[in-house]
Amino acid sequence: MGRSRNRTVSPYEPRRRARRRALQALYQWQLNDDSAASIIKQFLEEQNFDDVDAEYFQGLVRDVIAEGPALDRKLGPHVERIDSSLDQMERVILRIGAVELLKHPEIPYRVVIDEAVELAHRFGAEQGHLFVNGVLDRLARELRPVEFQAESGG
Repeated sequence: MGRSRNRTVSPYEPRRRARRRALQALYQWQLNDDSAASIIKQFLEEQNFDDVDAEYFQGLVRDVIAEGPALDRKLGPHVERIDSSLDQMERVILRIGAVELLKHPEIPYRVVIDEAVELAHRFGAEQGHLFVNGVLDRLARELRPVEFQAESGG
């Protein structure tokens, strides 16, 4: 029997796919330094956006490109090497996580970290997911102390 076309898709899957597309677009941007509008246009035209939250994708790409240096300053105290020696894929993943922690309080910090770790596990260096987890955990403690207190019962 063939696969059912009415398969149940997690309500979180469109955003997960948006993050994946944003990661690819932002990695390309780091290599080519195109404008956000140009990268977004290219991806929307060339990639399959079925079951992808295209609006969320566009927001992530725009925010990371517009705020890259500010994101690096936020991440800096939590990263031993935010300079050019940092793996390019890990840099993009950290920036996406930082944008989500800063601009999307509706997303629990644990979800932000889990999604970033998954991206790093899938696309980063061999132990990159451990690095990403540690950096974003420290950043989340700084940016979302109320969530940490509530979680620990404090």
